[in-house]
Amino acid sequence: MNFAVIKRTLGWILLFEVVFLLIPAVTAVVYWEKEFFSILITMLLCAAVGGLCLIGKTKNTSLYAKEGFVIVALSWIFMSLFGALPFWLSGAIPSYIDALFETVSGFTTTGATILATGEAVEGMAKSLLMWRSFTHWVGGMGVLVLIMAFLPLSGARNMNLMKAESPGPSVSKLVPKVRTTAIILYAIYSAMTVLQFILLLCGGMPVFDALNTAFATAGTGGFAIRADGFAGYSPYTQVVVTVFMLLFSINFNSYYFLLKGKIKEVFTTEVKVFLGIVFAAILMITLNVLATPSEVYDYNVGEAIRHSAFSVASVISTTGFSTENFDLWPAFSKTMLVILMFIGACAGSTGGGMKVSRFLILYKGVTHDMKRMLHPRQVKKITIDKHVVEHEVVRSVNAYVVAYVFLFVASLLLISLDGQDLVTNFTAVVATINNIGPGLNKVGPAGNFAFFSIPSKLVFIFNMLAGRLELFPMLLLFAPATWRK
Repeated sequence: MNFAVIKRTLGWILLFEVVFLLIPAVTAVVYWEKEFFSILITMLLCAAVGGLCLIGKTKNTSLYAKEGFVIVALSWIFMSLFGALPFWLSGAIPSYIDALFETVSGFTTTGATILATGEAVEGMAKSLLMWRSFTHWVGGMGVLVLIMAFLPLSGARNMNLMKAESPGPSVSKLVPKVRTTAIILYAIYSAMTVLQFILLLCGGMPVFDALNTAFATAGTGGFAIRADGFAGYSPYTQVVVTVFMLLFSINFNSYYFLLKGKIKEVFTTEVKVFLGIVFAAILMITLNVLATPSEVYDYNVGEAIRHSAFSVASVISTTGFSTENFDLWPAFSKTMLVILMFIGACAGSTGGGMKVSRFLILYKGVTHDMKRMLHPRQVKKITIDKHVVEHEVVRSVNAYVVAYVFLFVASLLLISLDGQDLVTNFTAVVATINNIGPGLNKVGPAGNFAFFSIPSKLVFIFNMLAGRLELFPMLLLFAPATWRK
């Protein structure tokens, strides 16, 4: 284990966090908020600890897969530990564990909150709201991917960092150099964020609201800055956010190929299946809501389509915004949304969940084995988009599913000690491990996670980090073999 390069990378992470904190610091200055001092103290602490980590020269800069996993896991942990300080030091969130929960939820783009009421959100300082939303944007594409766009951390081997941090069963470079790939990804990410921001302004949304919304949508995070979520915004704004939640859920490689004019490479099988699931879910939920009489809601056809589309896009992209409390919808619609929580977005996007590509590989694997049962001598490999899916990728998907099930069951058992109902517990685990945000019942769109005990919140914090980092970087921290030389 190369501890020197791990320490040095953590130092750069904390120095970059100082730069990230400039956004809320400037916001505090603009609005003359006393929270500026809490942010400033956090910046000084990050700079001091980061600077200490960079002292001395590192002779051996080798970085292998093991170091890559450890660096990614520790980077996100350290970034969250320091990122929680502005909320805690300012007194906006008195409990440090609650502040850490909120920060981890932000960086992992989960959007689950411990703020007990909507009024607590609206009453928070604008600088803290900005930091809360900006953590989504930082975590959406990945902080180490951002750093690689500026610093060549470890030469040719920094691909191990991208593989450990990027979502999906397999990660590839767009161009020969990893650093150039990182630059391209963040350029596309930034351009799409700016485009959404402009479109929101065109719809009459205030600048502050538009910035927060663009940051949260781009990272598919879901922190809202209003007590009613998105219910109070115009239908135009809701439609814009719906479209961009879906756009940020598609593999960013598709946008690169679109810019290169390679149209056939844009609409991969994964993208087609993802869009098919989205439109099918919108249709079924719309029909179910319209066909089920209710005293709580009374939609016309247009409203039903708009709210269904927004909720489907929000859940499958794992953003977590809401225009309506879908916990009040019919059982069929709620069941559909829970299923979408597991599926999630495309690989290589900013969305969470298990990813459409993994389900495709699992489906292909099952049909492949069934054919082999009927024709034992048949020699045929699994293919997607006419490309052979290597055995290593199939094996990693199977390992991921097994680890996912074990972590899910263990988490569900642990939080059940709090004594909450099964639906609340089940969907709380689903919402955190898949980086969704809201679940059902007490953790639904109108609820929060404040009532859980500290041990349960720590379980959720681990789940959010594990879900964002595709499980293994966090799980490997507990493997003794990881730390052996």
